[in-house]
Amino acid sequence: MLFLKLSWESFRFAISALKTSLTRTILSLLGVTVGIFAIIAVFTLVDSLEKNIKSSFSFLGTNVMRVDRFPFANGPQDYPWWKYFRRPPGTVEEYKFLQERLTSAEAVTISASSNTTVKAGSNAYEGMALTGVVYSYQDVYEISLEEGRYFSQSEINAARNFAIIGREIANTLYPQQEVIGKQIKIKGMKFVVIGVFEEEGEGLFDAPSKDEACLIPYGAFSKMYYTGRNGMEPTIAVQGMEEDIGLVALENEMTGLLRAKRGLKPRDEDNFALNKTEFIQNAIGSIFDVISVAGWVIGGFSILVGGFGIANIMFVSVRERTNIIGIQKSLGAKNYFILFQFLFESICLSLIGGITGIIIVYFLTFIQLGSLEIALSFKNIMLGLGVSTIIGVVSGIVPATLAARMDPVEAIRTN
Repeated sequence: MLFLKLSWESFRFAISALKTSLTRTILSLLGVTVGIFAIIAVFTLVDSLEKNIKSSFSFLGTNVMRVDRFPFANGPQDYPWWKYFRRPPGTVEEYKFLQERLTSAEAVTISASSNTTVKAGSNAYEGMALTGVVYSYQDVYEISLEEGRYFSQSEINAARNFAIIGREIANTLYPQQEVIGKQIKIKGMKFVVIGVFEEEGEGLFDAPSKDEACLIPYGAFSKMYYTGRNGMEPTIAVQGMEEDIGLVALENEMTGLLRAKRGLKPRDEDNFALNKTEFIQNAIGSIFDVISVAGWVIGGFSILVGGFGIANIMFVSVRERTNIIGIQKSLGAKNYFILFQFLFESICLSLIGGITGIIIVYFLTFIQLGSLEIALSFKNIMLGLGVSTIIGVVSGIVPATLAARMDPVEAIRTN
């Protein structure tokens, strides 16, 4: 209890000293404010940008393995595209084969896409992303509907002319009207709208958005487009199990099944690519890791300057209060009481500067940078406070130690 009481008294002494020299306090914490602002501003911008970019690629799904002709990996320098171009695309037969035999998967789906124009009366929407899907599509990719429902299994099997459209398409074709149950026309065929996707808004880098997408049964899509090698190539996608870290078991099983289905001999090279959608997100994460390091370097110099400023002020404070230190020690003040008194002063100085920098970053998050949504995360707030505290301890520990070790008689005699 005595230790806690003396620590509290040290803290009060530190606050009182900061109030006494208010101008000097404000000038000395500016360095830390700029440093913390630089670090947290960079991290906040990087985190927000990374989050927005990854959300722009959410249409690829998570924990998903795709069967493609071209692999996601490999750089452009040694990319033998001519070899991959000769590979056969996935087929409905392979989709059914995998669906029946895969044991390391949650769901298997197949889809094919094309850009086209959709019409309703005198209104038309160009550049719509039309996708033919099967019932299990909703088990692999997230389907968030604002209105209506998803296809039933019988509607998929019968290739009924039903459609789920994006909010932008709905607003264009039927402005300020209820769209569920209305008809739209795609390549001369009439479809009934049974659902509308939740609005996503504008994404970064013009990534595909559900606002301008349309889903129809795969059978209905095949009536309008030829699917296969010389037509719209379908994509087989498999949802892996959560416990399959890295989709290793799924990749091995899919490789064996596809090689068997395509009749490849043991020495034959795979004529397909199994692409993990996490590859793109991991690549994006690696890029932003480098940017984060640059943020540490930029903010680190500012923090270093701020730390030297606080250390300099603390040495001045020790010199100015040498007589007071001698009187306190002669009255029985412990060394840790003197140590804490100056250490708390240094930490408070640094924390005030850090909090000020975080507050400035917070107000900057209200600035809109196009479609980029900037948000200050709790992680970055704690990072700023943690760095401020460390800078305060490092900057104040030497002056505080010198003050604690002073001889009371010599300290009192000092002018």
